[in-house]
Amino acid sequence: MSATGAATPLDEAPAAATSSGTPDAPEREVAFDMVRRSIVFAVPLLAAGALGWQWSGVWSVGLALALVLVNFVLGAAMIGWGARLGPGGLMAAALGGYVLRLGIVAAAVLPVLRFDWFEVLPFAVSLLVTHLGLLVVESRHVAASAAYPGLKPGRGFLSGRDSCRPSSSPLEPSA
Repeated sequence: MSATGAATPLDEAPAAATSSGTPDAPEREVAFDMVRRSIVFAVPLLAAGALGWQWSGVWSVGLALALVLVNFVLGAAMIGWGARLGPGGLMAAALGGYVLRLGIVAAAVLPVLRFDWFEVLPFAVSLLVTHLGLLVVESRHVAASAAYPGLKPGRGFLSGRDSCRPSSSPLEPSA
């Protein structure tokens, strides 16, 4: 509310909140949206793995997809934890989380390198394509504004936030 008692456009901006009334973490929202969108990459990659390497390719691509999704969700959790600690904690969580998540990928891959079902080429290609592809696709759906710190409202494909579109922009003067 402004000093005159009239609602300002920024007062009308919807705030995402959980059932407990605390704001949702935008990094968690973005990470789980990436998990939902991963089906777009999973189906063709699994099919290509099956065509080129039969079941070994499917298992290798599946492992890569699982690692990518776990990587993004863990990254969001670490950044959310670090953000509650302040700017220093956020930077430490981002850098330390990155190193830790690289270690998790290495720890998951090194033991299975010698198994018959593991194929390096489909694993590496799907790991790279899924990481970069999900980042590019998701960057088109992130609002990155104070009014909507997570996903853009009203993005139809698998987002579930269609009903949050405001009637006017927060920057437009109200009538």
